[in-house]
Amino acid sequence: MSEPVGDSFRFIRHAKLVGFITFLSRIVGLLREQIAAHYFGAHWIWSAWKIAFTIPNLFRKLLGEGALSAAFIPIYVQAFRRRSVDVNSPDHVAFAASAGKLLVILLLFVTIVIELLLLGLFQFVDRPDWVIAIKFTAIMLPYVMLVCLTALLSGVLQAHERFSAAAATSIVLNLCLIASIVGAARFFDLRTDAGIASACFALAWAVLVAGGLQLLILVPSLRASGFRFRSPLGLKNPLMRKLVRMTIPVAIGASVLQIGVLLDKGIAFFLSQAPGVDRFDFLGNSLRLPMAEGAVARLDLAQFMYQFPLGVFAIALATAIFPKLAGDADTSGPIAPTDSFRDVLRRGIEASLFIGLPASIGMILVARPAIELLFRHGQFTAEDAARCALSTAIYSGAIWAFSLLQIINRACYALHDTRTPLIWTLINLIINIIVEIPLVWTGLGESGMAIGTLVSFTIQAIVMTLLVARRAGVDLRQSFNRVLKMIVATVVMGAVCFGIDRIIGWSDSSARLIVGARLVTIMVVGGATYLLCVVLLKLPVGSIIKRRTVT
Repeated sequence: MSEPVGDSFRFIRHAKLVGFITFLSRIVGLLREQIAAHYFGAHWIWSAWKIAFTIPNLFRKLLGEGALSAAFIPIYVQAFRRRSVDVNSPDHVAFAASAGKLLVILLLFVTIVIELLLLGLFQFVDRPDWVIAIKFTAIMLPYVMLVCLTALLSGVLQAHERFSAAAATSIVLNLCLIASIVGAARFFDLRTDAGIASACFALAWAVLVAGGLQLLILVPSLRASGFRFRSPLGLKNPLMRKLVRMTIPVAIGASVLQIGVLLDKGIAFFLSQAPGVDRFDFLGNSLRLPMAEGAVARLDLAQFMYQFPLGVFAIALATAIFPKLAGDADTSGPIAPTDSFRDVLRRGIEASLFIGLPASIGMILVARPAIELLFRHGQFTAEDAARCALSTAIYSGAIWAFSLLQIINRACYALHDTRTPLIWTLINLIINIIVEIPLVWTGLGESGMAIGTLVSFTIQAIVMTLLVARRAGVDLRQSFNRVLKMIVATVVMGAVCFGIDRIIGWSDSSARLIVGARLVTIMVVGGATYLLCVVLLKLPVGSIIKRRTVT
């Protein structure tokens, strides 16, 4: 079986591979969102489908891509290394089989319990959007088992430096949904609520089909890596006990973050207007619902837009760097950082900011023309586009923070530190709620949710970076000049783009040619300006993002 980790800087090459595949996935995802916006707009039934799909996604990120993977990969890599020098040590493959068995048992139980809760809840709701959201959730919930098992097996492949198949799984989901949307548009009358409802039910079933296909495409890569499932270890095995000990606090921490995401969409869903419903009773008072119909669909689209650069680079970098961090941690005694660990972490921080800072400003600048060009057609109205663009711009202000946290959290997990991410996700959630709840009652409406996210993640990223760097012994002063130059280059880029945008004075015309020209101008000028500043400031790009040969 192939060695899980390689040379000290191979993660950059792997990050580029994962980034490229993730970029393709995002392009297909963008096409999916365009098609969905064209046919469904921000319709209240489509918003119900979006909130329902958030439920299985919560468990995917909580267990599959979050807690279990974060705990599983370091233990698996270390078990592989011990097995290579001591055949009497616990079998890493049997450990993977045990983790899969535990995951299936847990999720089967959770699925049954939630299905029963949904059945009971169905008897007590009468709002049409709530009723249909419950139905969509009940159909898509089994997707949880499929996608979480896919994420676990993807972790095995990542540990053996096989990233392609794992990164491509999301493409399968997007293609299935695209095919289902186009097919539904042919068979159902999407000009009526009944037709849209039937189409969305078809999409819900398509999610389950996609889950099965995502699992199947990993099989060839698993076989190619030499991986074969063996009889699982007992759940009382030391490796399994260690996995459970690490998974539970990580799960709690991840659940706070993911519940925060669900809470944001839930607040938008429950406080947005629906057909015949524009007020609600609270303590005997009749209050106006502060968000317009379709708030969830617009927020979901805004989140997709700011996550586009995040997924292409930041998550790709973090995915590739995690096995390297886990392998470089000193396991001879208490888990501790090594010189190689510190170097990789510092380079990861610099690389995340090198792209994250200009991506934040760039997305703020292009938010309006991008939303107008890509989504303002069909059922997605001008008002929908304006609301969505504002939320996108606000969310985008925190792209650098999201990027940085992808690296910092994985550094914590590689050191088996689950406490720091847990504490700070709790603080994040509290700050988020305190900031956003009052704002949704202002003229900002749904965009107030984005401000809460921006503030909370900015605080978390700064504080956690300082804490983790101090614990790992990373001297951030070595990166100060480089980061300062990145900030200067980003500010200059933003100023130049803003100035040119105002000088040209684009008309308010919604003509796609004009909007497209504005978008391309900002992107080209912004990219060229940033790169020019990097050269003039003599920022050593090669030592940040290029592979270095280690002798």
